[in-house]
Amino acid sequence: MKMPNSVEECVYFTNRTLGEGKAMCWVFKQNCPKCKKSLMGKPKDSKTGKAMIRAKEYVCPSCKYTVEKTEYEETLTASIMYTCPACRNKGEIEAPFKRKSIEGVKTLRVNCQKCKANIDITKKMKDPKKKNKEDIDDE
Repeated sequence: MKMPNSVEECVYFTNRTLGEGKAMCWVFKQNCPKCKKSLMGKPKDSKTGKAMIRAKEYVCPSCKYTVEKTEYEETLTASIMYTCPACRNKGEIEAPFKRKSIEGVKTLRVNCQKCKANIDITKKMKDPKKKNKEDIDDE
């Protein structure tokens, strides 16, 4: 499995502790589907020259071809190196970069190759929503 040399070549990169286990996940940028010369990336801010964080599209710096964020990200593959929190098995896996909403949090879910336990890689700093509604105090 090819490791990234820099986060600049990734659409997504994270290194997480998952209870007793851990996971490192990255998704490489892909070449422009139109000109095939440059890597697609988020549009740059004209004042600072930095990528716009919450951009809704990806742009080719060479030919200015634009693709919707969701459409582009569905074509990508996530590479994951993990230590399973359930059985401590170390493994590597590739999976489509499609996040699902699990307990109200956007999550990339893969399964341990040994014990089939779920390995959930959630968006940064997100906690699952509680299933039980909070008790309402009677006044």
